[in-house]
Amino acid sequence: MHHPEGSETAGRAGSRTTALWYTAPGRAELRHEALPPAGPGDVVVETLWTALSRGTERLVFHGLVPDALHGRMRAPAQEGPFSFPVKYGYCAVGRIADPAGGASPFVFALRPHQARFVAPRDGVHPVPPGVPPRRAILAANMETALNAVWDSGAGPGDRIAVVGGGAVGLLAAFLASGIVGCEVTVIDRLPERASLARHLGVAFAAPGTAPRGEADVVFHASASQEGLAEALSLAGDEGRVVEMSWYGTRPVSVPLGEDFHVRRLSLMSSQVGQVSASRRPRWTYARRMGKALDLLADPRLDALITGEVAFADLPEALPRLLAPEADGLCTAVRY
Repeated sequence: MHHPEGSETAGRAGSRTTALWYTAPGRAELRHEALPPAGPGDVVVETLWTALSRGTERLVFHGLVPDALHGRMRAPAQEGPFSFPVKYGYCAVGRIADPAGGASPFVFALRPHQARFVAPRDGVHPVPPGVPPRRAILAANMETALNAVWDSGAGPGDRIAVVGGGAVGLLAAFLASGIVGCEVTVIDRLPERASLARHLGVAFAAPGTAPRGEADVVFHASASQEGLAEALSLAGDEGRVVEMSWYGTRPVSVPLGEDFHVRRLSLMSSQVGQVSASRRPRWTYARRMGKALDLLADPRLDALITGEVAFADLPEALPRLLAPEADGLCTAVRY
């Protein structure tokens, strides 16, 4: 691993930066590199925090992004191909080095793990005053959850189940619980997720214990075929199951026999790459991201950040943090 002395701060000097590169399946290193010059419409951002995506980034780290999806799955500021080496990531919060008069110096950007970066001014999103910069790393996950709730068509009074109590699933449950009269239950095989669910104001159940065939809307976010089968069993007649998981190259069996057709269930995908069709005529990507940041104003959401690692230690920590059975939810990378 290339890990030069002083890498945590070297990127802050002059026109140099330090970035994380995935170099082979299960391997990463920190590299010093030149920072491009800032143009008239650009800002220079000093990174404070980034976050690891336990779903997509795990697949990138292990080299499991399908060849056919390399183009679609590129991150906005990605460098290199998924076949390695690749610089990847999309949850960065930093401070603008020279903010415009009166503007918030703290911004969120869809950027890789990097100590400093140059971005177009309209490519960064101001962090609202009521959202601490550390919590703002959840913005990409919140945006995914918001899009899924829009896709679901959930309305007041609905019974809503969320299968998979990871960061995205819990954020979807948090948003759904804000719809008047909705009854929201998170289903997860890890009993320690129960306290997190209750902390966010929603119910919790272990797999196999939630009422079958009663939910109006079910969100599936466990990235497992067992979870998908559970989600389909929870949906009531003509109910909708929103598939939020991404499986990479893994084949998934879907139980479409028995009473799937008789009960006229709907199984639909939700993916953040497009604004939900119900909002697309009016909502831009920037408007959606701005709303995702606004929705992070609730201090209860700090509980979703369950770990922290220094940027200098990230390459050694990644095999543990991105293991399939890794503990915790969102890991904050500290710069």
